[in-house]
Amino acid sequence: MSDHHPIELIAPDISAYRAGNTGIDYVTTFNSGIAGPHVMVSAVTHGNELCGAITLDFLFKQDIRPKSGKLSFAFNNYRAFLNFDPEHPLLSRFVDEDFNRLWSPEVLDGERTSAELERARELRPFVETVDYLLDIHSMQTSVAPLMLAGPLEKGRNFAEQLGSPVHVVSDEGHAAGRRLRDYGEFRDPGSIKNALLVECGQHWEAASADVSLQTALRFLRACDCVEDSDIAEHIVADDRPQKFIEVVDVVTIKTPAFRFVEAYQGLEVIPKAGTVLGYDQDEEITTPCDDCVLIMPSRHLFPGHTAVRLGRFLSRAS
Repeated sequence: MSDHHPIELIAPDISAYRAGNTGIDYVTTFNSGIAGPHVMVSAVTHGNELCGAITLDFLFKQDIRPKSGKLSFAFNNYRAFLNFDPEHPLLSRFVDEDFNRLWSPEVLDGERTSAELERARELRPFVETVDYLLDIHSMQTSVAPLMLAGPLEKGRNFAEQLGSPVHVVSDEGHAAGRRLRDYGEFRDPGSIKNALLVECGQHWEAASADVSLQTALRFLRACDCVEDSDIAEHIVADDRPQKFIEVVDVVTIKTPAFRFVEAYQGLEVIPKAGTVLGYDQDEEITTPCDDCVLIMPSRHLFPGHTAVRLGRFLSRAS
């Protein structure tokens, strides 16, 4: 599996957004002064994922403001993003550890520390004030965009309100740690708070920036927090029906000898249950169901990390 992809995007200069207005570097909130929800769009949770930063830069420059409630823009792991080097684009994913595996009380309240934990602890009280979150990401491989809606029906319903991208994945996350989109009340079925994570395509493909912007605009429209006239001209129609996928198994790597039997890219549909996908040392990794969908097979196969998520299609009443 080659990791070579051309760098078609240019990382924007985000230095103008450092001070913000919240007392937290690279976090800005616009308050309408009218009662309403707190809506947040966040980017660069991983520092090598450029499309979200491009989208936030666009929203800032378009002077997008809330008509009610509050609207916040956050560059999450800005330290990693500022290290991005197109000559070595994989090296800036994080500084010390994956920012998107830290969002459980056990980790946040624990004793260990890192650059990412320091930032997560700084953002935590702010995130707890957010009602609706969109966290923008991209992927290792050139595959169709995915909306990760979490394990709850409220997440699937939220993704359906946006109407795009086509593929919506419902899953619990990773054994290695909890994602930001699964933090606190976002994963509470009794709370109105809700969060989505969008994977916009391959990290450095130009198309990922288009998907990122379209998803953010549809998110703002779904939250009804901005005037439609401020964003309608930028939204591109997409009438393709969405496909909902439920993850039924997460393959976590056990040994350094893990290997796939093919160079899977993602969204392959394997017709028969029991089909061998790979080996972890001598253990066969097989499909758990017929018409099994492969979600984001990793190219970086390290023990303790997710190798692939395995899903099945869901039917949804209209």
